[in-house]
Amino acid sequence: MINLRALTMVAFAASLVACSGVTANDPSQANNTTANIAPLADIYDTVWVRGEDGAVRTLDQVADDLSRYDVVFFGEFHGHSGIHLAQMQMFRALQQRYEDMTLSLEQFERDTQPLLDQYLAGDIGEKVLQEDGRGWPNYEQSYRPLVEYSKDNGLPVVAANAPKQAVICVSKKGPEILDEIPMPDRTWVAAELHIEEGAYLDKYRSFIMSSSTHGPDKKGADDAAKSGRCVEDKTASEAVADRKDDESAAETVKNTHAMAPTEGSGEEMSEMMQAMIMKSFSSQVLRDDTMAESIAKHLQDNPGRKVLHLDGNFHSASHLGTVERLKLRMPDLKIAVINPIAVEDNNLPAWTEEDAATGDYILLVREMPEMFVCEARELEFQRKTIKKRMGNKCVYSQETAQQKE
Repeated sequence: MINLRALTMVAFAASLVACSGVTANDPSQANNTTANIAPLADIYDTVWVRGEDGAVRTLDQVADDLSRYDVVFFGEFHGHSGIHLAQMQMFRALQQRYEDMTLSLEQFERDTQPLLDQYLAGDIGEKVLQEDGRGWPNYEQSYRPLVEYSKDNGLPVVAANAPKQAVICVSKKGPEILDEIPMPDRTWVAAELHIEEGAYLDKYRSFIMSSSTHGPDKKGADDAAKSGRCVEDKTASEAVADRKDDESAAETVKNTHAMAPTEGSGEEMSEMMQAMIMKSFSSQVLRDDTMAESIAKHLQDNPGRKVLHLDGNFHSASHLGTVERLKLRMPDLKIAVINPIAVEDNNLPAWTEEDAATGDYILLVREMPEMFVCEARELEFQRKTIKKRMGNKCVYSQETAQQKE
């Protein structure tokens, strides 16, 4: 039987990693650390912890420290209200300490920079920015406050990310497709990608293999409880439709059996799975290198400015991903990382030494709500995800490149 979860996580992992993070704090890890801090009573509650020594700090103390850095990366779990509130508070606090701040966003793609500039100048309205600038669905709740603060205070905002179309092409055809992207589209993504072996690729492989084996929403003993809490309210016709969906998904991916490790192979990956992971990793790195290049270009064109960059925390945790690629471009920059950690117990927030090592500061937050209670509903979502993403087409080819020459 085809493992739909493994297929989803491997074939489309670049977008899944970019739009999520490692949110769970593993209580089985040794050296759990607690402090005399109040419970996280609601989703807006957060606690600042300095990574090097585990000292609990106030927002003002953290801002005093981080204002000395050239670039601050603030990783997020996309859509987490507490993190987005903390981002707004930190940006304002940094700008109050250093006037020439710039906001850099993963959430806008580089080709939309002219629209973003027009909006900041008051030449277009927010609806145009949202529609033509391909704003994220949670823009109003999550990023509007930061953009409006930038607009009110005359601060630049960098549309840092690679366009989705280029990411799709690299995930489907590999980084070689970049040679087929015509101008000016080619300028919207990084000139150079760094897809070599290293800690970031190791982390990516580990995430994909773990997720495809256990699923992002699994918690061991909770699996049995999930099946018992499922609400089976489907009609017979809906059940038949689901079976047809299963058959359709299986037909779509029937040639992907070889991607799964063969029986008895342990941790070894088939050549096909390895190739798929490398394409997926390349599309992830396309985002990382493009964001790093965007920040570097802005700093080189605007000496004296400092940057707060927002991204999904996988892009910046442990100074990997976008951070290490920015360092390659500008080795002398002083860079700090804020990484969110979802606590296991909201009444007794705790973190581990491994958590503390992921950032210069970590931000303790409540876990996001459980995505699924019933495994059947989770599989249904995965089927829809497969169908949708299988329909993504790469718009670039040698022919398109020749047509635009």
